Amino acid sequence: MEYIGESGSEVCDQAFAKKVKEISNANLDRCYQCYTCTAGCPVAYAMDYYPHQIMRMVQLGVKDKVLTSSTIWLCAACETCATRCPNEIELVNVMDTLREMALEEGVEIKEKEIVSMHKTFLSVVKSLGRQHEISLLVLLKMKTREFLKDMILGMNMFLKGKLKIMPHRIKGMDQIKGMFERSQAK
Repeated sequence: MEYIGESGSEVCDQAFAKKVKEISNANLDRCYQCYTCTAGCPVAYAMDYYPHQIMRMVQLGVKDKVLTSSTIWLCAACETCATRCPNEIELVNVMDTLREMALEEGVEIKEKEIVSMHKTFLSVVKSLGRQHEISLLVLLKMKTREFLKDMILGMNMFLKGKLKIMPHRIKGMDQIKGMFERSQAK
């Protein structure tokens, strides 16, 4: 069911709201716009829409504005919002769901570097079952062609023993493979 929103400019799609609710497993109906998520968010200052606004737009089914927003990509997934939410809504799951939906639908995304990081991070986890910083770094540098950017920081971390050269796979890689397959099926 679609209808025109209050401003008359956005199309509201309740099927979108239902899909976000199902995939994220978050009870969106419990959000009553108390702004606690926004008040606690350490990156709200950089967002085009505040977290509580994203929640309201999802509830209303304002798909286009939500999936093209910078907010879903700028979310640091720190879970401050979920920790403080009086209704225990897992907003981080909602943001993850929205990012994946934006990628699936091929939405034009302004934060291309964040998308590159997101995809590269997941590819390393998919292949090793865990994150390996040097693998992530090498893959990102190959994609961006910014080989010297952050080199001093990286060398300092390496010299302090914060970066391990050789990656190792975790036990139970078939479980990791299963998680990725299930997420692709949604």
